[in-house]
Amino acid sequence: MPRLAVDTHYLTEQLKALLAIPSPTGYTDTVVRYVAGELERLGLKVELTRRGAISALRQGSRRASARAIVSHVDTLGAQVKRLKENGRLELVPVGNWSARFAEGARAQIFSDKGIYRGTILPLKASGHTFNDEIDTQPVGWSHVELRVDALSRDLTELEKLGVHVGDMIAIDPQPEFLENGYIVSRHLDNKAGVAVMLAAIETMEREGAATPVDIHWLFTIAEEVGVGASSILTPDIASMIAIDNGTSAPGQNSAEFGVTVAMADQTGPFDYHLTKKLINLCESEEIKYQRDVFRYYRSDSASAIEAGHDVRTALITFGVDASHGYERIHVHALRSLAELVTAYVTSPVEIERDRNLHAGLKGFTRQPNDEATQELAENSDPAE
Repeated sequence: MPRLAVDTHYLTEQLKALLAIPSPTGYTDTVVRYVAGELERLGLKVELTRRGAISALRQGSRRASARAIVSHVDTLGAQVKRLKENGRLELVPVGNWSARFAEGARAQIFSDKGIYRGTILPLKASGHTFNDEIDTQPVGWSHVELRVDALSRDLTELEKLGVHVGDMIAIDPQPEFLENGYIVSRHLDNKAGVAVMLAAIETMEREGAATPVDIHWLFTIAEEVGVGASSILTPDIASMIAIDNGTSAPGQNSAEFGVTVAMADQTGPFDYHLTKKLINLCESEEIKYQRDVFRYYRSDSASAIEAGHDVRTALITFGVDASHGYERIHVHALRSLAELVTAYVTSPVEIERDRNLHAGLKGFTRQPNDEATQELAENSDPAE
C-alpha cells in the first residue's frame, strides 16, 4: 500500500494540545494520560509500564517480526537545587540544555502547596542597576535564578510557600503556529514526534489500512535523560523506528522540509537494511528526504540497543533549527514523516529470517561488497 493522505489539521491540533501540557522528564503523568486517552479513542489497545511509558498495539496479519514506532513525551525542564536567601530559587537542568536559553523563560513550579508561576532571570537582570555588567556576566546554570511570582522576599517567605529542593519546574513552550507553515516553540523535541505518530495512526484508522505484522506504537517518558526505550520492547519486535528531531544547523544536512533520515548518531550507525528500506520508500513514494549524521545526539534507539535488545533500529527526523532552545520546524516535515510511517508499516516484510530470535545463515542479509568477498561467502539464500 502506498503512503496515505495525512490530515495535517489533526496533526497540528494534536501538537498544540501536547505543547499545552507540561511534561519535563520526571513529571509526565498528565501527558501520558492525554496520549493514552487519544490512542484509545482511535481504537488501539493501550498498556502502560509501571512508570507510565505507553505501548499501543495495532494488530497486523501476524505477530512475529513485529514493528515498532517510538517517540518520547518528556521534554527538557529543571528542578529546584536550592532555596536562596533572597527568596529566589537556584536551578539545575533536567536534560541537556543551555542556561542561555533559560534566561527570560516563564515557568511553572510544582510545589507541595500548589503551582506557582515564575521567571528565570540572570543574577544581574537590571541594566539600571548593573549597567554593562548585564552583558558581561557569565552564562551557566549557576548564573541564573528563578523569581517566584508570589510573596517570597526572603528564605522564610519562600519556605512558607511550600517550595522544596527537588521540586519540578516546567518551562513554558510559548508556541506560534504561523500561516506559512512554520512552527516556533520550545519542546517541539519531541511533542512534534508524538503528534506525527498520532497523525499516522489516525490516518490508518480512517483508511482502514492493514499491516503485514503487528505494529507497536511506543511513547517513552525519559528520553531526555538517556533512558528512552530501554525497557518497553517485547521479544516479538524485530525492528524499531524512532521519530525525533534532526538538527538543521551549520555543518549538518538536516532540513526543515521533508524527512531527514539519520544514518548515524554518537552511538554509531543505524541498521543498514532498515535505513535503506526507509530511503527506498521515500524514493518510491516521492517523499522529499535528505540524509544526515549526528555527532552530539542520541535517541530512543540508542537506549534500546544499550539495554541489550537485539532489534534493528533506525531514526527519522523533522529538521529543527535551534534544537533544545527556541526551536523552529515546518509542518511540511511533519506531514512527510507521517506519510513515510504509513508507507513503512503497510509495506511487506523483506527479512523473513527476523521472525526468529536466533537462526542459521540461510536467509541472512547481504550488503554490497567486492567480488572476492562474495565468493568466500557461504552459498545461502539472500534475504527476501
